[in-house]
Amino acid sequence: MNKHVYKYYSIFIALVFVFFSLTNTALADMPPFEVSAKSAILMDYGTGEILYEKNPHEKLPIASLTKIMTLLLALESIDQGKLKLEDKVVVSEHAASMGGSQVFLHEGEVLTVDAIMKAIIVASGNDASVALAEKIAGTHEVFVKKMNEKAQALGMKNTNFVNATGLPAENSYSTAYDVAIMSRELLNHPLFFRWSTIWVDTLEESRNKTELANTNRLVRFYSGADGIKTGSTSEAGYCLSATAKRGNMRLLSIVLGAPTSKVRFSEAAKLMDYGFANYKSLQILKKDEVVQQDIEIMGGKVNKINGIAGKDVTLLLKADQSDEFEKVITIEEKLKAPISKGDKIGSISLIQEGKKLLSVDILADRDVQKANVFDYFIKILNKWIRR
Repeated sequence: MNKHVYKYYSIFIALVFVFFSLTNTALADMPPFEVSAKSAILMDYGTGEILYEKNPHEKLPIASLTKIMTLLLALESIDQGKLKLEDKVVVSEHAASMGGSQVFLHEGEVLTVDAIMKAIIVASGNDASVALAEKIAGTHEVFVKKMNEKAQALGMKNTNFVNATGLPAENSYSTAYDVAIMSRELLNHPLFFRWSTIWVDTLEESRNKTELANTNRLVRFYSGADGIKTGSTSEAGYCLSATAKRGNMRLLSIVLGAPTSKVRFSEAAKLMDYGFANYKSLQILKKDEVVQQDIEIMGGKVNKINGIAGKDVTLLLKADQSDEFEKVITIEEKLKAPISKGDKIGSISLIQEGKKLLSVDILADRDVQKANVFDYFIKILNKWIRR
């Protein structure tokens, strides 16, 4: 064989070997099952890591999963004090005219924000969604603009909202990945669970005393399930953003375009079953937790401060993976006043089997002003008294 031909043949064989090695490695990390929905994602809430995906960035209609963003903006308004649960919402003619899933509100009816949130989360009321949108932004159109601005801020690059309901509309789409992003953000607001775990209830404030039944059957029939939202139209098929928590671990399971309602629930549950069986979540640090005490400060009104963790730290591990690790704390040398609360003063690293997993900033837990002559005098006096 010509040596040049032999050389290229050898390179080809090597590349084929590398390709199949990489392919096998990738397949080894993928769950040995498939879902029939058009698109799906399984995400760990604590870390944002994706444990399963199928067409995660395919643009699809998402029906009432759109209301996740509606609810997110409402909860942000509540957290900011711009909206209160006891505030009154007057139902407009436009809101009352919404078709699809509704709680049969009438023009001129007055309900509290609390009741409207329940109507949206439990029964997926389109009329309630538009009424709330108008309460927050003045008009439905302005609210939709806010929805898209929030989507961009969250990094939802393949999403466009046209209304606050998810009713079929041209150019309305999202992806399983983007739905996971906004679902994860929604769950950062614990008030959501006030309504999401309700199975059946009555909308007592409404004129019709509408009976509400949770559209998310997993809330009752799947262990640990406590949200989030269902959706279905002839165009979108059957969609679901589901979440469940067991122990320290919370999972998000997103299914878009399932062929039937039964399939969306069974496939979302199957994804979470896989996650809970094969992974575990370990909370390592909590934001503002003291990780180092009595750190010396030079030239300050006080001599020592504490170092606190800059953020929550959760590790996602394989179920059979060791949860033993070492914390290595590094504090900056010769820290001098002035120091502001929240200034970085060091770092804490997590080491497992000699490998650095991550590093988190250590922050000052208080302000330290620069000492003046009088402060030095007091320090000297105190030392003399303690002798």
